Amino acid sequence: MPQPFTRAQRAVTWVLASFLLVLAAAIGGAVLAPVFPGPLLAHSAPDPTVPAWLKAPSSPVALRGATLLGDSAPQPAPAALAKAIDGQLGPDNGTFGAVVLDGATGQSLYSRGGAQPVAPASNLKLLTAAAALTTLGPNATLTTRTVRGSAPNSVVLVGGGDVFLGRGESQPDAVEGRAGLATLARETAAALGTVHGTVSVQLDDSLFTGPALNPAWASEDVAAGEIAPIAPIALNVARTQPGGQRPADPAAAAAAAFRDALAAALGSDVTVASGVARAAAAGGAELASVASASIADQLAYTLRESDNYAAETLARLAAAASGRAASIDGARAVLEDTAQRLLGSTAGIELHDASGLAISDRISVASLASLMRAMTTGDDARLRRGLDGLPIAGLTGTLAARYGQGAAGAGFVRAKTGTLNTVVGLTGYVVDADGRLLVFSFVGNGLAPGARPGAATAVDGAASALAGCGCR
Repeated sequence: MPQPFTRAQRAVTWVLASFLLVLAAAIGGAVLAPVFPGPLLAHSAPDPTVPAWLKAPSSPVALRGATLLGDSAPQPAPAALAKAIDGQLGPDNGTFGAVVLDGATGQSLYSRGGAQPVAPASNLKLLTAAAALTTLGPNATLTTRTVRGSAPNSVVLVGGGDVFLGRGESQPDAVEGRAGLATLARETAAALGTVHGTVSVQLDDSLFTGPALNPAWASEDVAAGEIAPIAPIALNVARTQPGGQRPADPAAAAAAAFRDALAAALGSDVTVASGVARAAAAGGAELASVASASIADQLAYTLRESDNYAAETLARLAAAASGRAASIDGARAVLEDTAQRLLGSTAGIELHDASGLAISDRISVASLASLMRAMTTGDDARLRRGLDGLPIAGLTGTLAARYGQGAAGAGFVRAKTGTLNTVVGLTGYVVDADGRLLVFSFVGNGLAPGARPGAATAVDGAASALAGCGCR
């Protein structure tokens, strides 16, 4: 009688299905993750069914150059693997930390300074993703609502952590703009009914506490728009428009947009006071609400685009869901707890933020590779939902402009990038030419001015070498 699949075999099967669908998308299709409604900051249990994007195709997918993943495929020989990687990264002069693990067994196949803590840059977002998926739950959603204020005809806009709000009507198939302020304003106006006198709008953005700007961030990065003051409500992931500049006060910008939308919804016969004051909701009756895309969908955007603002917001929400303050310290604590739970230790981990923008962050490449293995083949199925956001080499997100035409890893490497002035990193997974799942982390630190492009080429080449490796 056939033996049942082990947990590891089921996880490898899920990665196989994901890998095939990614390649199908690269050739000409698009695979969208499903949308799951849920309450604000809900603890979502693991979905008992396999998500649609992880299900195996109903018929074989014939892809030239692709090898089916299988845990019976041979492992690369460590010596041959080292030769292939060293040929890309160059001699071991301390610039790069690098680790390759076997996806099925976790065996270390290659290590160069693997245990040495490094500045991870945005590779740290993998830990943030793991914290959000296992604390908030992949299917949870965030609610932005309006309630009656304490003064007559006053409306309080209450931020619930959604920074993906749009100005217009809610778009049910979108991530950015899934919840629309025009929809919220229209439903609020209907709930107010007949209004006599002037309506005022107030903002409650008290969900997050403590400093809105992390002192570990360089002022130059704030000025350049890499980050903005962290708030529990914002438009377009804290941008004036999708892909635009970051406002100085994202919460106030969202509140002003809602005030204008409410004035339009109430019509010219009703006056809405100009300006929006900050005030606590104070238990007023709810008027209307709109719900965000799922946490998994927001994380997919965050990883694909490497958005610092979204990462910091999700980390604070994870802190709140764990019973901590939604603050810099609370976010750090929930990330440390996640590392302890998934890696078994926080040794060598020093966290100052949740996005990797702080150059003072430290974590080893061995820990980053282990996080990636937990996502691909680990016991917690919720982590699998983080794979959908990993950029695809040469095709999507922060890897779209890398891996030029004909590069061996194009369309095969899926990885999170990390980039600061002196840092380049790449952490992800490949299925090699023999069908073996390999997870890796390559991070360069202390790069000289002007050396970053060459370092990015080196880590991309190392990942490509894995993808093309039989290595025996």
